[in-house]
Amino acid sequence: MLTFLACKEITKAKDFITNPSAREVYKRELENDSTQSDRWERAFELAKKDSVLVKLPYVESGHFWQNNFTAAGYNLHLQQGERFSAEIQADSVKNKVFLALFRSVGDSLNPLKLELENLPNENQIQFTVKETGDYKLVVQPEIQASTTFNLLLYRTPLYSFPVAEKGNAAIQSFWGANRDGGRRSHEGLDIFADRGTPVLAACDGRVSSTGNRGLGGKQVWLRSGIFGNSLYYAHLDSIIASPGQRVKRGDTLGLVGNTGNARTTPPHLHFGIYRRGRGAINPLPYVFEGIAPVPSAKNETTKQFCVVTSSIANIRASAFAKAEKLGQAKRDDTLKILGKTTDWYHIRTRQDQSAYIHQSLLRDLTN
Repeated sequence: MLTFLACKEITKAKDFITNPSAREVYKRELENDSTQSDRWERAFELAKKDSVLVKLPYVESGHFWQNNFTAAGYNLHLQQGERFSAEIQADSVKNKVFLALFRSVGDSLNPLKLELENLPNENQIQFTVKETGDYKLVVQPEIQASTTFNLLLYRTPLYSFPVAEKGNAAIQSFWGANRDGGRRSHEGLDIFADRGTPVLAACDGRVSSTGNRGLGGKQVWLRSGIFGNSLYYAHLDSIIASPGQRVKRGDTLGLVGNTGNARTTPPHLHFGIYRRGRGAINPLPYVFEGIAPVPSAKNETTKQFCVVTSSIANIRASAFAKAEKLGQAKRDDTLKILGKTTDWYHIRTRQDQSAYIHQSLLRDLTN
């Protein structure tokens, strides 16, 4: 007994230093049951191969069934400048759910690189995207989980919006738009607002320079500690910030105007981001305000299986009618229900393929 307690205390001390994920801690609990552990691990590896593709924001409702070895993988495209969030809302706080985010690295032997997992007693992750690319989220409950759930996937911008009391709708010219008859492309965003509207620091940083010169007219350059970016504010009516000044997110740097080469256009802010060694980058992901997902008030997914009622039913990679077709199911085929989003069921076939199928092609199968 003393040896057991000593080992337990050593484990706690080690965990305090290494900060293991919820999944790593749970795997230790399964070490004495290799049969269940192996089945649970196989479900996880299968989910890493799933082909379904989700568009953010995304909400899925479903039910985790006790002793049902299952997991689900979701492919998504994330851009640098975003913060990705994944959250499980469950009826029972006692059930453990594991979230693992991978980045696709194009390696034929190890195509997925683990980026982040949730910690013990946490049902969510937040990931600052440092590299634009394809990612995969794997969601898996513990073996004994028995609860309804909502899965919420969404993105938020890393920076705040740079014009006071404005939002996405004020952006009227985007990155890459033609300029000077196609001789150059737009290296930023044009955000329209009344003359004199405050222009705000989108993040904490230091004002590296100000001035009235060139195409940008009255301008402010803000050096950000995040990624080492330089934020460019141009066409200002007046400059308020001073070179060398330390500013906080939301501080006023100047006022919207149309100086420089914008004197023939309505007042607006030209907002750009420059990365050392790369030049201008698309600022949209850094400031575009995401839509918060809202789960349905009632979780309608109360069955574990469903049956195909149509003679031929297409199964698709995403939950909309024109999504890539992954295959077909036939009348009376039984499908395992992983969850539901809008009018589409997220299912797994008997061949262990994950996909979406429209609810009009199915009927419930009593458990």
